[in-house]
Amino acid sequence: MIVVSVLVGFVAAVLLLPTVSDVVSLVRLLLGHRRIALTPPAAPPRLLFLVPAHNEEKLIASCVHSLMALRYPAERRRAVVIADNCTDRTAELARQAGAQCLERHDRQLPGKPRAIAWALSQQPLEDVDSVVIIDADTVVDPDFGVSLAQAAPVTHKAFQGYFDVRNPTDGALTRMAAVLAAGNYRFAYALKRRVGLNAPLLGNGMCIGTAVLATHGWNAFTIAEDWELYTLYTTQGVPIESLERARLYAEEARSLRQSSSQRQRWTAGKLTVLGRLITRLIGSAKIGPAQKFDALAELTAPGPVVHLGLVTALALLVAVARPPEAAILLFALGASLVRFAIYTVAGLLVQPHPLRCAVAFAFLPLYMVWRLGAAFAAAKMLGNKPWIRTARQ
Repeated sequence: MIVVSVLVGFVAAVLLLPTVSDVVSLVRLLLGHRRIALTPPAAPPRLLFLVPAHNEEKLIASCVHSLMALRYPAERRRAVVIADNCTDRTAELARQAGAQCLERHDRQLPGKPRAIAWALSQQPLEDVDSVVIIDADTVVDPDFGVSLAQAAPVTHKAFQGYFDVRNPTDGALTRMAAVLAAGNYRFAYALKRRVGLNAPLLGNGMCIGTAVLATHGWNAFTIAEDWELYTLYTTQGVPIESLERARLYAEEARSLRQSSSQRQRWTAGKLTVLGRLITRLIGSAKIGPAQKFDALAELTAPGPVVHLGLVTALALLVAVARPPEAAILLFALGASLVRFAIYTVAGLLVQPHPLRCAVAFAFLPLYMVWRLGAAFAAAKMLGNKPWIRTARQ
C-alpha cells in the first residue's frame, strides 16, 4: 500500500506542475505583472530562413515557394536550404524554386542539429537579425515575416511561431492535433507571454536572434534539439516568446504507424534533456523561481494524451489497491486534468467546425492506449540515438 501511495503521489505531483504554474501566472497577471513591451525599430528585421532537408524532393519545392511568396521586403530576407547527406534531387529542386542551397556530406555526423550548426558557420550573421528554422515539409504563412517583425526588436530574443496542422480535416488524429495546437498557442503560450515566462521551442518555426547565437551559440545536438535549446536559453535568461500570428503549417501524421517513431523521439529526447540539464536549470542565477518552476513543468509534462493515460492507469491502480490516501490521490490526479480540459475545450471552440472536431475525440481512448505504449517504448531511444524520419505520404 505504501509503495502504491508513494508512486501515485509522486506522479500526481509531477502532473500537477503545469496546472500550478498556470495558476501562479494568473495570480501574477491579476496583480499587474506584465512582460515589458519594447519599441520596435523603424526598419523590419533582417531574416535568414534556414531549411534543413534530408531527401525531401517531394516537399522542398512547396516549402521554398512559400518562403519566396512572403509578404516581406525581399531585401530583408534570405532562404537557404541545407541539403544534408541527400541522395535525391533536393538540392536541385530547392535552387529551381528560388533558394540558395548548401550541400553537406558528413556520414559520421548526420542529422538536423549538426546540419544547422554547420550552416550557421557558413553564414555572415552580422548581416542578419534573426535566424528562422523551417522544416522542409512545411508551408509558411505569407504574413509570417510581418508577424515576427511586429515583435521586434528580435536580436536578443528567441521566438516560436504557431506550428499548425496543414491537414486538419484528414481524420480523427489530425483534428485532435489541430485542437491541441490551438489550445497551446492561442491560450497556454499566450498566458506565458503576458506574464513574461518562456514558451517552449518546438524545432519548426523557431526564430533565434543573432545576438543570442553570438553569445550562446548553437549547442543543441540531442534528438530533441528544440527542448535542449529551450532549456539552455532559459537557463541563460534568454526571453522566448510565442507568436500566435506567425503561422506555419505541416501535415500531421494520419495513422498511428506513421507517427510512431516521431512520438517516441519526442518523448525520449525530452527525457534526455531533462536528465542532463535539470540541475543547471534549477541552479541558474539568471532566472527567478517562477521561470524555473514553469520550465520544470514544461520539461516534465508528458503531453496531454499521455497525461490522460497515466491518470487513467493510476486511478485504476488506486481503485484496486485502495490505499488509505485513496481519496487524496484521486483528487490530485483529477485536479491535474483541469488545465488539459480547459485548454482542450478552448481549442475546440475556436475551430471552424467544433462539432466535427469533438466527434474526433471518440478516438481518444484508443489513441491514449497507443500513446502510452509509444511513451514506454521511447526508453530504447534515450540518449543520442539516430534520428528516424517520419514517413511521408
